[in-house]
Amino acid sequence: MPSNVSDPAADSRPPLLDTASQGLKIVIVGGFGVGKTTMVGSVSEIRPVRTEETMTEASAGIDDASRVQDKVTTTAAFDFGRITLDERQVLYLFGAPGQQRFWFLWDQLFVGSLGAVVLVDTRRLADSWYSIDRLEYHGTPFVVAVNRFDDGPDLDQVRDALDLSAGVPLVDCDARQRQSCTSVLITLIKHLQDLYAQPPVPEGMS
Repeated sequence: MPSNVSDPAADSRPPLLDTASQGLKIVIVGGFGVGKTTMVGSVSEIRPVRTEETMTEASAGIDDASRVQDKVTTTAAFDFGRITLDERQVLYLFGAPGQQRFWFLWDQLFVGSLGAVVLVDTRRLADSWYSIDRLEYHGTPFVVAVNRFDDGPDLDQVRDALDLSAGVPLVDCDARQRQSCTSVLITLIKHLQDLYAQPPVPEGMS
């Protein structure tokens, strides 16, 4: 079966600037079929590298597709996109696979990451718990973005359901819209700036 991995030579992509010297890594995580691949594709300035494979009967009973019945492909490793921030800084986006059988890849994806976006579907909030747990375990700052498929619960209800602290930004988004996804990433970057701008805790007070 042919793979759907993007061929780097097959598309026309904006070249990486010669002045680029700092790569910043962001990981997008969340449950199966929540929209991570869509988000990377919406916001990336290049044609994203994807490792999507056609879903087969072999995944029946393993991957819960009951809420994503129109989904015919699945990410088998990760999605990759790029955004040039300025002449020196480039943002690299990694979309993690959502199925439990691929969770072993997450720890590797978190290595070297500046922060993360947890993409959630209000119809399946429990699918987000593992993402939040792993990010907290690794000490990785993150924001939570609700990919709105319908009206659903409001943000305060989502915060309570996910037991998010007041310090974790929570926003609505549409993973299909570039501007919406860009707004989520800006929220994450501002969150990181706020965290790193705080003075260090004096020794003995931590």
